[in-house]
Amino acid sequence: MSDIINNIIDLAIQIQQIPAPTFHESMRAEFVRGLFEKEGLKDVMIDEVGNVYGRWSEVENQKSKVKPLIISAHLDTVFPMDMDLSIKREDGRVYGIGIGDNSLGVAALVGLLWMLRKNRSGRGTTNAPPPSEEKGDIWFVANVGEEGLGNLHGMMAVVDRFGENVLAYLVLEGMALGYVYHKAVGVKRYRVTAKTRGGHSWSDYGQPSAVLELSRFIVDLTSLNLPSKPRTTMNVGKLQGGTSINVIPAEAWLELDLRSEGPDELAELIDRVERLIETASRAGVSVEAEAIGERPAGQMSTDHPLIKLAQACLQEQGLDAMLTAGSTDANIPLSRGYPALVLGVTRGGGAHTKGEFINTEPIEQGMEHLMRFVEKARE
Repeated sequence: MSDIINNIIDLAIQIQQIPAPTFHESMRAEFVRGLFEKEGLKDVMIDEVGNVYGRWSEVENQKSKVKPLIISAHLDTVFPMDMDLSIKREDGRVYGIGIGDNSLGVAALVGLLWMLRKNRSGRGTTNAPPPSEEKGDIWFVANVGEEGLGNLHGMMAVVDRFGENVLAYLVLEGMALGYVYHKAVGVKRYRVTAKTRGGHSWSDYGQPSAVLELSRFIVDLTSLNLPSKPRTTMNVGKLQGGTSINVIPAEAWLELDLRSEGPDELAELIDRVERLIETASRAGVSVEAEAIGERPAGQMSTDHPLIKLAQACLQEQGLDAMLTAGSTDANIPLSRGYPALVLGVTRGGGAHTKGEFINTEPIEQGMEHLMRFVEKARE
């Protein structure tokens, strides 16, 4: 394993050691800003929402006139501030919460810069390329708000800044090696709240219970038939309510996640769920819903040259290239019709759990395929 790959792994661990729950990424952002400045990137800054930017150019001391490539990785994790951040290394793996999602992705931003510089120096290009061969700048971006109820607000700010005048948006995910995400899964999320008068479990027995009312609503949800193609899913991820074991709950709430690869199918599911919510209220029972999250759908054709290039670069490394869909930062540019895709650094497992790990051996292949993609895309 090369020194650069070992340094990327070490950097991923350093990043992982800085807690960064969604909406609380500032410490990690400051660390990344320091990295960008140390590496000599231009125009380094943190924007108003907390995204970190740095520009690399092969045209010395000026911005290229060619469309830039935007390479991003999200800073935030699903874990709270007080989680155990201990790391364990064994059998070609590194274990630690958030190590693959997405500490390694953020480390790969800097790792790509190291590899691009090494490749450039190996070609002996000490001067700026001729105008006819000028390459666009690369903007490295560590963004906030990808996980949970962040609703991709960090990536929204990135895309609002650069718009359509880009070569592409390349999103890095630590554990997605072998996959080419070209399709964005649409998402709609609700908090559904039930309210009743409540009362004493003995003397007021028979009065409506907010918890039981939501339980009936969940049973109604399970009666909905969801299409398998395009894949469409539904999940009640949280349910909470009540004050004591001997009190009829006066209030309870749940959080509901709806997803589909098909915009029309998602819209139909949303309509069916909202009709169930409307009919859930009755005498003594109020059921209301608040939309708490939305991720727009979109896709790039599998025939797009960048998708073909991503597949070819994986195959050069002896890796199978699987086209897939997901809910990622790429949802934002894809939903606006801009070229965007997600590529991975390595393989791993246990994402979003205490047993999360990355495999270290494939990182070399992963970084090589990323560098080849970036170089070829800018030709």
